[in-house]
Amino acid sequence: MENNQPIIVKRVKRFGDGHHGGAWKIAFADFATAMMAFFLVLWLLSTATPEQKIAIAGYFKDPIGFSESGTPYIIDLGGSPQLAPEKTINPEVKSEPTPDTSIQLDQDKVESMAEQVERERLELLLQELQNKVEENPQLQKFKDQILFEITQDGLRIQIMDAENRPMFDLGSARLQPYFEDILLAMADTIKAVPNKISISGHTDAKPYAGTGDFGNWELSANRANAARRALVAGGYPDSQVARVVGYASSSLFDRANPLNPVNRRIDIIVLTKKAQRSIEGEQPQPTAPEGAPAGSAAPAPAPAAPPTEPEPMQPRELRQKLNIFEDGVLKMDEPKQ
Repeated sequence: MENNQPIIVKRVKRFGDGHHGGAWKIAFADFATAMMAFFLVLWLLSTATPEQKIAIAGYFKDPIGFSESGTPYIIDLGGSPQLAPEKTINPEVKSEPTPDTSIQLDQDKVESMAEQVERERLELLLQELQNKVEENPQLQKFKDQILFEITQDGLRIQIMDAENRPMFDLGSARLQPYFEDILLAMADTIKAVPNKISISGHTDAKPYAGTGDFGNWELSANRANAARRALVAGGYPDSQVARVVGYASSSLFDRANPLNPVNRRIDIIVLTKKAQRSIEGEQPQPTAPEGAPAGSAAPAPAPAAPPTEPEPMQPRELRQKLNIFEDGVLKMDEPKQ
């Protein structure tokens, strides 16, 4: 029996993925261009001066009021936009920034940063001096007589007398050997900073036992000067000494006990720049001699040779040169009749 049932064959046609188009590329290119323009604007704002920012803001507020300054563009390397007062429709727009306010703030900030750096330098110097006292066996036994502190004028180094360990001979400016060693050890460390120093001498309230016009004022000043000579002999530049002064008993360390030995002391202050300017003051400008023509100037002096720092000397070699008060009291010349 014949089978006449038809045979149906289904053929499935397969096609590859279709092309989705390039619209995304255009969108991505627009996004990249916008980001580039955004970062260019940020860069221009960060590099523009205050005057340029005010000029740009004025342009967008009143484009008609700006005249061409060499080029029709808003920002130009060869010039900057300028206001045209006769054309402007926005009279409150200013072409110049408000002066002095931002500049003054910048100067204050710079001075504050300079003072902070100077204070850190003095704190490092204080730490170094303390380490030198702790590490030096000769200085360690005198550490109770040496005080360090940071004040508004700078780093203060106070070297005080003890009951049985005075810095000077009684009633004179003759240095004791241990005090010379302290000053010589400190000279090399103090000269490492560019700040100048102030040296002051102090006595207790006990009246001077000598005769004549020589008293505690002269004694304290001579002791301060003897300390200066010791520092200079140890290698400290003499030009870095801003002041040497004697206070006698007018500035006691222990006011409750004016006869306390700690009142006899030498103060060495590593000055801040502000304190140094206060001490030195403004130097007067040289004036032309009388009779000189108004347009002529005095001849410039010949340049001086640069000062050379003296070589440090050993303590034993200094004693004969530093102690000029061999007999205790300074001998004053008798006035001629």
